[in-house]
Amino acid sequence: MHLIISLLLNSLALFLTDKLVPGFEIKDFWTAMLLAIILGFLNTFIKPLLVLLTAPLTIITLGLFIFVVNAIVLGIAAYIVPGVTIDSPFMAIIAAIVLSFISTALSLLARDLKKK
Repeated sequence: MHLIISLLLNSLALFLTDKLVPGFEIKDFWTAMLLAIILGFLNTFIKPLLVLLTAPLTIITLGLFIFVVNAIVLGIAAYIVPGVTIDSPFMAIIAAIVLSFISTALSLLARDLKKK
């Protein structure tokens, strides 16, 4: 059940990011769900390798380079999933930042609702 709720929250976060970031487009909610699945897979297997390889840059930028890593992972996922377009690398970074904030807010909200 936790996996389904997590998938739905991540899909909602992606769909909201689509509405807030003009250069990030998702065709529909089902595409957002597929994108959430692919992002989960990439975050599990590819992102740790990218974080390890870019650790010096992340340290030099005081952690801000992790948003670039998130944008790269988001770009890979957008390339894999049809119906997802990102206009530029800058828009990918903006979308990654917005997605991080929305995902965190939705996760905290879900955790608070679960406690009640």
